[in-house]
Amino acid sequence: MNGKVDLHTHTTHSDGANTPRELIQKVKNAGIDVLSITDHDNINGVKEAVKIGKELGVEIIPGVEISSEIGNREIHILGYFFDTENQELEHYLNFFREERIKRAGRIVNKLRNLGFNITLEDVLNKAKNSAVGRPHIAQVMLEKGIVSSYFEAFNKFIGNGSPAHEKKVHLSPQSAFRIISDASGLSFIAHPGNLQESVLKDLIESGVDGIEVIHPSHSAQQQRFYKGVVNSYFLLESGGSDYHGGKREDDSNLGQYYTNSSIIDAMRKRLLKFSA
Repeated sequence: MNGKVDLHTHTTHSDGANTPRELIQKVKNAGIDVLSITDHDNINGVKEAVKIGKELGVEIIPGVEISSEIGNREIHILGYFFDTENQELEHYLNFFREERIKRAGRIVNKLRNLGFNITLEDVLNKAKNSAVGRPHIAQVMLEKGIVSSYFEAFNKFIGNGSPAHEKKVHLSPQSAFRIISDASGLSFIAHPGNLQESVLKDLIESGVDGIEVIHPSHSAQQQRFYKGVVNSYFLLESGGSDYHGGKREDDSNLGQYYTNSSIIDAMRKRLLKFSA
């Protein structure tokens, strides 16, 4: 296998615009041979995708994206190759999907206090069975004419520091690493481009397995830097498009931000070493 590997994508099971089947067809068209669906707090898309991937000739690697926090800074952690039937992992994901609904309710109440005609039911109808997030609220705001663009919703109303913003409930990075490890998986720091080096070092010392080196938000200089960090600390690396689709207008990222099969081989060797 010499094709492209995309280890960071999202579907309608979280805040992506495409179903697993639609996404897999798109990545196949983009020349991607190996895909990881990393929905927020949700692995239902992974379970659905495995069968579709076999049908369309795309290998699916189990993935998830978990939100964590150090101080007041939110940090995203990617998990790979975990057991999708692990009960502790599923318990955690269920809990945080419920917390997402509660958070959405608080954001909606703030928007209503600002005079906007929006309800939690509107948001839940938009999210359907996926993990509810601010993108669903932004989509409802756009459709109701409250904002003129998806990005205006975040910039003016629901983004960090905005009038209707509400913090998420988080667990510590160490707890996220442990949950993923206990499910026989590997943990990676997602898109660390905005992290201070001291925070990155703390995360490395806390036991993370790797760092996402390739990401649309990383410049070529940042990619070289994180590649150096990976080599210096004997970590693994990952990379991907962070594709969402829809209002994000990021279709061009598919097939442009990717890694290769040697990265997957290194992950598998690390897992074999742990299980030996």
